[in-house]
Amino acid sequence: MANERTQRDSQMLESYIESPEKLQGLYKRTLWIVMLSQIFGGAGLAAGITVGALLARDMLGTESYAGLPVFLFTLGSAGAALVVGRLSQRFGRRTGLAAGFLTGGVGSVGVVFAAIWGNVFLLFLSLVIYGAGTATNLQARYAGTDLASTKQRGTAISIAMVATTFGAFAGPNLVGVMGSFAESIGVPSLAGPFILAGAAYILAGIVLFALLRPDPLMVSRFISDQQKRDQAASGEEEVAGPAVNSRGVFLGATVMVITQIVMVAIMTMTPVHMGHHGHSLNAIGMVIGIHVAAMYLPSLVTGVLVDKAGRVAMVVAAGVTLLAAGLVAAFAPGDSLFVLILALALLGLGWNFGLISGTALIVDSTKPKARAKTQGSVDVLIALAGATGGGMSGIVVAGTSFAVLSLAGGILSLLLVPVVIWFWRNQETSIS
Repeated sequence: MANERTQRDSQMLESYIESPEKLQGLYKRTLWIVMLSQIFGGAGLAAGITVGALLARDMLGTESYAGLPVFLFTLGSAGAALVVGRLSQRFGRRTGLAAGFLTGGVGSVGVVFAAIWGNVFLLFLSLVIYGAGTATNLQARYAGTDLASTKQRGTAISIAMVATTFGAFAGPNLVGVMGSFAESIGVPSLAGPFILAGAAYILAGIVLFALLRPDPLMVSRFISDQQKRDQAASGEEEVAGPAVNSRGVFLGATVMVITQIVMVAIMTMTPVHMGHHGHSLNAIGMVIGIHVAAMYLPSLVTGVLVDKAGRVAMVVAAGVTLLAAGLVAAFAPGDSLFVLILALALLGLGWNFGLISGTALIVDSTKPKARAKTQGSVDVLIALAGATGGGMSGIVVAGTSFAVLSLAGGILSLLLVPVVIWFWRNQETSIS
């Protein structure tokens, strides 16, 4: 029975080599499935981000640790990124991504019970587990690139990310509704968005586990291995090259790490900053919703620019945009909703430029046999960067001000320029 299943799987994989049209059809189908899962995943991600700092403030009784929830769930996402990457490399995207989203759903449920019982320890533990959904939401963008050509990769990443916009924008704007629903069933209002997050993450996991067949990474790896066997059989000399181009991976990782630190630090303290100036929970939800939309909605255009203008040009654009976001946030009047919206929209856009260009560099710089593992390791660094930004943001604001935090973030983003210059002077990414 096992041998028959293996033979059927092998025949199915070979059919994608024999028919480019069938392979292209699988590529498009994979994108649709990833898009569907990202709609749910985006809702889970954004709902928790919006009220995490406020929930911690209420339960801890101080704002000095308001950045702790972001620190905890991004720390959890670091470990989850590593596990999801290893699972995906060994068993395929379907298993790795489904496991990550389902784990994030469990963490969301834990946050709700922690709020009900007023249990801070359970809150911290659940936020770490909730981070698995955050990590998986990011890792899902890679699934769309497994079957994409070099000229399609930026666009494939963008399609996966833009789907996140629908859920990500809806999540924060349902804060008030979910808060009222939570109160109606005896749950603290700030835990309401985590009810939505739990349901959304679990649905995303179910979609991927049920529909992502055949697995795109497994198909990509089979095609790569078959091409090598064909070359060996025909006596052709295999094109030499390592499985990982370390210089390209370094550049891609650096871009995403810096953009993540700046984005998470400023975003985390924006709800608290707005609360100081009398903005309502709905207004806070709207600002964060627009910010998250700016993180994902421009992706279709960004992907085309990454493919057409080049990865490096978009890295520079990311640095400039994040600097502008930091300056606007630093000098924005606290009671001006419009200027805060502008600052957070620029912050999301700069992150979008950095993430898509950095992701494309990582995909360009890895071959299928090492791709998922390397991607998981890079996303660990991104998660740790987010944990650092989130964890330090509350301390910085408590010791100085939101303006200082925003200004420091904008200046930090300028580091992307010398990194790009170094890359230009040394070596272009060579693995495709």
